[in-house]
Amino acid sequence: MKGLVVDNLRVEFPGGERSLVPVDGVSFAIGANECVALLGESGCGKSMTALALMRLLPEGARVAAGHARLDGQDLLDLSEQAMRAVRGGRLAMIFQEPMTSLNPVMTVAEQIGEALAMHRRLTGAAARRAAAELLKAVDLPPERLDAYPFQLSGGQRQRVLIAMMLAGEPEVLIADEPTTALDVTVQAQILGLLDQLRRQRGMGLLLITHDLDVARDMADRVAVMYAGEIVESAPRDRLYASPRHPYTRKLFAVLPRLDRRGERLDSLPGRVPPADAVFPGCRFAERCPNVFARCRTEAPAAREVAPGHWLRCHLEPEEGRPAAANPGSGDVVASVLTPAPTPPSVESPVLEVRDLAVHFPIRKGLLRRVAGRIKAVDGVSLSIRSGETLALVGESGCGKTTLARAVLRLIEPTAGESWLDGEALGPLRGEALRRKRAKMQIVFQDPFSSLNPRLRVGEIVEEGMAALLPELDARTRRDRARSLIDQVGLPLDALDRYPHEFSGGQRQRIAIARALAVEPRLLILDEPTSALDVSVQAQILNLLADLQVRHGLAYLFITHNLSVVGYLASQVAVMRAGRIVETGETRTLLTNPREDYTRTLLESAPGRNRTRAGTGVAG
Repeated sequence: MKGLVVDNLRVEFPGGERSLVPVDGVSFAIGANECVALLGESGCGKSMTALALMRLLPEGARVAAGHARLDGQDLLDLSEQAMRAVRGGRLAMIFQEPMTSLNPVMTVAEQIGEALAMHRRLTGAAARRAAAELLKAVDLPPERLDAYPFQLSGGQRQRVLIAMMLAGEPEVLIADEPTTALDVTVQAQILGLLDQLRRQRGMGLLLITHDLDVARDMADRVAVMYAGEIVESAPRDRLYASPRHPYTRKLFAVLPRLDRRGERLDSLPGRVPPADAVFPGCRFAERCPNVFARCRTEAPAAREVAPGHWLRCHLEPEEGRPAAANPGSGDVVASVLTPAPTPPSVESPVLEVRDLAVHFPIRKGLLRRVAGRIKAVDGVSLSIRSGETLALVGESGCGKTTLARAVLRLIEPTAGESWLDGEALGPLRGEALRRKRAKMQIVFQDPFSSLNPRLRVGEIVEEGMAALLPELDARTRRDRARSLIDQVGLPLDALDRYPHEFSGGQRQRIAIARALAVEPRLLILDEPTSALDVSVQAQILNLLADLQVRHGLAYLFITHNLSVVGYLASQVAVMRAGRIVETGETRTLLTNPREDYTRTLLESAPGRNRTRAGTGVAG
C-alpha cells in the first residue's frame, strides 16, 4: 500500500517491577490524500504513537514490537542517519505548541532554509525563493521571511511551522493538536489550510486531537484510542452515525451543545489508567457503564463488525442504536440527565459595567513621550444578575481578559465605571478595595500556573480566606476548606497533597474551590476548560452549573468555545477590537445573529463545515 502502514506498534519504558507501556499493539493505515484522525483523552498514547513513528521517543523509551512502513520501507529498521533523511522529509510532524518548536533567535527564512538545505539541497537565493513560495502556500506574505517568531501571532507561527514541514515535500504529515490554543477563526483557517494542502499535494494526514468536531470536519477515517489501544476504527460518517464502543459513545455523550441546556452532561468517571497498569480484561472496564463478568477476565480482540469498521469490545450492539445496551445496565447516554433548576433572578444586577475603557500609551523617542494609545477596551457596557452567566466571546486579542482584569481592578480603567451589588468600585482604595475583592474572584485558564506549587491544597484554599476574611479563625477556615473540597468533588485527603499530584481537571477544581472560599458574588472564568479533555470539561461544566444554583453566583465566562457557550450561558456578548459588537439571549444570538462578525465566528466553529478553506476573518 502506498502511504503509511502501522502494524502492532508497541512502545515501552523498561525499568522497575513493571515496564511502562503507553502504546500497546496499535495498527492503522494512511493512504495518499487521506486524513486519519486519532481521537482520545490525554494519556491515551496518541502523541507517543506519533513520536514513535518519527523516531523521536523520549530518553528511556523504545519500540518493543511492530512495524511502521512508509511506501513499503520499515522506518523502525532504519539507522539514525538514514532516518534523518526521512524525518522532516517524507514524514513530517507539526507539534502542538509552535512557539516551542521554532527557534526564537532565528528568522523565518533561516528556519525554513534549514529544512530546504537538508531535504532539497537548496541554499542562498534559491532557498529564499523556495521559502517565499512556501509562505505563499500557507497564506503568509514574503515580507514575513525576515520576522522572528515573537513578532508573529499564534496563527502565523503555526503557518510558519507548516511551511517548514512542507519544505521536505512529505508524503505523510502528522499534526499533533495543531489548533488547541487558537481561537475559532484562526483554528478554521489552519484546518482549512491543512485540508487544502493535503488535497493539492496528495499527502496523507494523521490528525491527533481530542476535539470530536474537528475530527468530523477533517477526517476520512477516525480511530479512537484508549489506554494505549485503538478500541474502535471506522470511516468518519459511519462512526459519527453509529458509534459502537462504549468509550466512543461516552465521548459523544459528554459534549456540551445548545440543545442540552437545562440538562446535566453525561459523565465519564475516573481517569485513563496509567501506563504501568496491568489489565486482566478490557482496559475500559473500570469506567464502562456496560461492564459484565467477561470484561474483567478476558481482553477483547479487535474484530471487523462492518466493512472497514473495527471494534475491540465484547458487547454485540445493534447497528444504529444510540447507545450500547446490556441487560440491567441502562443507557450509555444516561437517562440520569435531569433539568437544572431555574436560577434565581433579582432586579438589580450583581455586576454592572458602563462605558469601561482601558487605553495603553504608546511611548516613543528619547523622552518616551506618548505618541498614541492602544484601545484594548473601548467603551464596554454590560450587566450580570444573580444566577446568570454572561459569555464573553471573540478572537484572541480583542480585549476579553483585559476587560476582566479591569473589572477586578487588577488593571486601572482609563474611563468608565463598574458596580458590584450597587457599590461603585472606582472610588475604592486600600483596605476597602481589598475587602471588596472577596466578593469578586477569578479562575484562570491554566490552573497549574495559578496554583502555588510549594503549598498544599488546604493552604491554597485557605490562603484567600486568611487575606480577605481575617475575622475567620484557623478552625473555621479549615472546616470551610474541607466543605469546599467535598463540593468540587475531590477526596478530603486532597487537602494534604500538592498541585503536581493532580490531573488538569482536578487542579481546575482546586482553583474553583479557592475562588469560592471567600464566598464571592461574582466569579470570572477565563477560558477554564480550553485545555481540558471533553470528559473533564463535562465534569467542570456540571460542577459550575451546580455551584451557580447552590450559591446564586453570577458568572462572567470568557471563552472561544461556542459549544460551551450554548450549553452554559444565558446571555452572550460578542467582543471585537475592544468593543461589544452584539449582545443578546444565547439561543437567539447563536441561531439568528445580526452582525456579520458574529456570523463569521459561528461559521468558523468546528463541526459545521466539511471543508474549511477560506473560512475565517481576514487580518
